[in-house]
This record gives sequence, structure tokens and C-alpha cells, in this order.
Amino acid sequence: MASISREPNGRRTLQFIGADGKRRSVRLGKMPQKAAEAIKLRVELIVAAKLSGHALDDETARWLSTLDETMAAKLAAVGLVPRRDPPAILGPFLDEYVSGRIDVKPATKEVWQQVTRNLREHFGENRAIASVTEADAEAFKMFLIREGLASTTIHKRLQFARMFFRVARKRKLIAENPFAEVTANAVIDQDRRRYVTIEEVERLLTVCNPEWRVIVALCRFGGLRCPSEVLSLRWQDVDWERNRIIVQSPKTEHHPGKGNRTIPLFAELRPILEEALELAPKGAVYVVGGAHRERAITAKGWRNCNLRTHLERLVMRAGLRPWPRLFHALRASRETELAHRFPLHVVTAWLGNTPRIALKHYLQVTDADYLRASESGAESGAVAVQNPVQQPSADDRSDWQETTQAPVETGACADLCDSELELAGTASGEDRIRTCGPVSRSRV
Repeated sequence: MASISREPNGRRTLQFIGADGKRRSVRLGKMPQKAAEAIKLRVELIVAAKLSGHALDDETARWLSTLDETMAAKLAAVGLVPRRDPPAILGPFLDEYVSGRIDVKPATKEVWQQVTRNLREHFGENRAIASVTEADAEAFKMFLIREGLASTTIHKRLQFARMFFRVARKRKLIAENPFAEVTANAVIDQDRRRYVTIEEVERLLTVCNPEWRVIVALCRFGGLRCPSEVLSLRWQDVDWERNRIIVQSPKTEHHPGKGNRTIPLFAELRPILEEALELAPKGAVYVVGGAHRERAITAKGWRNCNLRTHLERLVMRAGLRPWPRLFHALRASRETELAHRFPLHVVTAWLGNTPRIALKHYLQVTDADYLRASESGAESGAVAVQNPVQQPSADDRSDWQETTQAPVETGACADLCDSELELAGTASGEDRIRTCGPVSRSRV
């Protein structure tokens, strides 16, 4: 049993007999009698658990987890609970985690540093991680909004903050992740998308020197990332006989099996590479080498080494207006073209991304789409009306297969449906057909 004594100055002291039979005291300080009685009850339960060798009841365990550091230290001093480790501090924790992730690219760590800087600015360098609440996490989101960041940037930074605190939870530094439900929608800015037409590329190529002709062609006709994949391409990676190119991908090489990919030696790309090979110095290793490559490879990963600024000048010299995200737009334009001609899983294998990413960030609606729809709309509509009455006989149904009226786009449409079905998880086969559009049946 435990007892509470009150001193003349109003301070209270809790006395109890420990599991070892010795009397011990815990100075509670000034507090109401009711609060002191609550602590006395918990102390008695802790002593009883120690005497019986049983685990603490859930309510007492939760009470202990919510104790402040001062009271927890007093209970630890008399042997009631283990001593707590010093509270984890935000600044040192972030530094230790980021520096310890040797499995990620330097460029990724640089992006993380932007988030850690925001967390330090908002919470302070010496903020205890365990003291960050869900309300604090929501306030951090408002802080990012006040900074005037784009919605996609806010979405990513909250995602990284959630990751940092998830690690802290796994390490038992916090009981719950305060960022678990704090999110922001990533709104794709359609104004920053731009389809670069073949005519525009041809005008651009006329003002480029041989080296820049290769850079632009590899991005627009090969769909390579710039600078990392463009400047990593070697002449030995070009298979002239089989019309294929092995693309080294520094961005994805840390993923198993994603260090490189094979793309076709596209017809638009071949003459430009042949011209570059004729002009290349003897013994040249890289298709685009020299000063560009030397400046691009840094200790913090690949950098644009002023490529974007120079490309912007070339675009204006060609009489064109510079578009947002110059190199990304070239790559996205190529993927959009290929998606009209090949199944989406084939296109994304060549471009080195996934159908989900392609649909969200790369594929675009072009003027040619509207033109093709307006020219063939009446014909395709008539076929759609006739399809419902064309039914195969039951006895030879296995000899029939489903085909769309636009075979060029069948693969991309089917792949899109599959992606949607994987997300939905419940769609039937008829739903797939309805999603893809009118379907006709023809004999094999």
C-alpha cells in the first residue's frame, strides 16, 4: 500500500513499499489531492505487477507513456520504471537519417535537404520529436502553403516529412506518426505541358550545331532523359545492325534490373547519329562527350550544366517561343507519339517509366487527336450502332475474338483499362469493354 503526506508548504510526497520490501518516497510537488491520489493508484498497480511478475495492465501502460520527463525521471529514480533515453531531437535525427541513407542518389538527398530545412524553420532545430502533434503537422502544411510553393511541391514535401516521422516511429522514438493523415493533393499544372511538334523540332535542328542536333534528337526522337541518359550514351551502345540502342539510366540504376533499357534505333534518329559518328574524333567513347559531360557529373549527381539555358537560346533562334520544362516536353512528346502506335506497356518499357506515370505526367492530347476524331467520328459512330446486333453463334464462339475499330490504338487503350482495373479491383470483363469504347467481333 502507498500513502500520501502533505508538507506545511503545500507540497505532497508519495511513500510506498517497493517489491524489495524497502520504503521509498516520491516528491510530487504542489498538486491537488485528487491528482496525487491518481498517481498513488498507478504506483500501487506497478508495485503489484512487479511482485506478481505479470505485465502492466493496458491503462497503466498508457499512463506511463504519457508522463512528462520530470515525473518519469522521479519514478525511475525509485526503481518503478526503467530510465528513459534522452528525447530524440529533430535536427540531429534528420541529419543522422539523411546521411545514413547510402542507398539513395545524391540528388535524392538534395531534395530531402529542402524538406529538412523547412522542418527546421517551422519547428526549430532543438524541438523534441515526440512533442510534435497532429495539429503541429497540419500547421506545417499551412507553413508550406504560405511559402507559395506549388501544390505538387507541397505534396512531395509532406510525403517526405511523413517518411521521416514514420522512421522515428519504427525506432520507437514516437508512439504515433503525426503526419500520417496530413496530405495535399498534387494538382497537375496543364499550362506547363507542351507538345513539341515534328515541324517545330525540324526548325530547331536547323539552328543547332552537330553536337546539339544529337542532344535534341536523343530527347525528342529517342525519349532519353537529359542530361543523365543523353550524356551516358556510348557508341558501343548503338547496335546498327539490329537497329537497337542500349540506354544507360543513372536515375533508376539503384533499382534491380533498371540500370539500362533497350530502345529501337528510330528512323528519325538514325541519320543524325550516323552524321555524329562521322564527325566524332577517333576513339570517342561517348556520343555526347567533352565539356558537357565533365560539367554534368558532380559529387551531388547529374546537373544540367547550363544545357537548359543554351537550349532556350536555340529555341528562340529558331523563331519559336520557349516552352516550360524544355527537355521534359521533348521526352513527353515522343512518348505521346509512340502511345498512338504501340501498346502502352511497350512504350513505357522503351521510355523507362510506368503506365501510371506516363498517364499522369507524359501523355498529352494533341491537335492531331481532335483532327482525327472529327474526320472519322461519323464512320466510327455508325459502326458503334451496328455492333450490338452482331452476335456470334453459340456453337462456334471460341472462333471469335474482340477487336477495336482503331487497331493502332488498341494496345494503349487496353493497357489503360488494365491499369484502371488494377486500381478498382472489381471491374468485370464487360466493364473493360465498355471503358475501351465500341467493340466489334471478327473471325480469326
